[in-house]
Amino acid sequence: MPEKDSREEKNFFPEQPQRNKVFSVKGCHNTDWGLKNRLARIFRPRTGKSLMLAIDHGYFQGPTTGLERVDITILPLLKWADSLMLTRGILRSIIPPEFSGGIVLRASGGPSILKELSNEHLALDIEEAIRLNAAAVAVQVFIGGEYETQTVNNLTRLIDATARYGIATLAVTAVGRELTRDARYLRLACRICAELGATLVKTYYCADDFETVTASCPVPIVIAGGKKIPELDALTMAYQALQAGAAGVDMGRNIFQAANPSAMIAAVRLVVHQGYKPKEAYEFYLQQAEKSRKKTE
Repeated sequence: MPEKDSREEKNFFPEQPQRNKVFSVKGCHNTDWGLKNRLARIFRPRTGKSLMLAIDHGYFQGPTTGLERVDITILPLLKWADSLMLTRGILRSIIPPEFSGGIVLRASGGPSILKELSNEHLALDIEEAIRLNAAAVAVQVFIGGEYETQTVNNLTRLIDATARYGIATLAVTAVGRELTRDARYLRLACRICAELGATLVKTYYCADDFETVTASCPVPIVIAGGKKIPELDALTMAYQALQAGAAGVDMGRNIFQAANPSAMIAAVRLVVHQGYKPKEAYEFYLQQAEKSRKKTE
């Protein structure tokens, strides 16, 4: 028998307005539930920040130092990463399906380090991204480069495809060797990507006026780690970028090429999600590295 529908037996809480929590990711308040759910796998809802571990270097560099054996060097780091930026080949062959963080799939490629890097094309179909349960797909955009129009077209085609299925698009503002990484250029590149519909943007950090880069971009910016630098310098870069408005870091070589990668990613996590200052995080890194060293003796 159906339940008796009487006001006396039910509580509709009429005195309490329905709760509508503001979504934590910048510029994404009006997007559909599916996209927000995927973004919540990339950005921790409590902080609105992300520690993305970039291990996609092999798509043009081959077996990069520190990524020769992803199963040995990277899998122990997954517990600290909010999301992974990687290729479909590594995802399928090595990453355990139990990983619950966001998957950001490299979707562009073509030339290797032996050729001109800006001449990239789309290298991933949207059905493949759906099949692999990607939270986002990433494409290089070379604003100001020789193949600027081609890579912008890659971005817009990918945005059109992902929008149909609620998957995020990460625009990576690649600079190559010939372009300057100053605030004026970064403002231009990030804003163009956002205006064309990118859900989030990955760019480089610059010491001067980076707050104008994040302020002028209406979607979240995560910073690239770039080439390996000393651990304290990498932690300082991450801290300063976050203080200037970045929504997270997409760090690779400064984690997996560190003297102790596990200690380094744990230290970066403290900066991203707990606001540790660089020296505090570096002290933690040294302590964890020392503990690890003693365990192996």
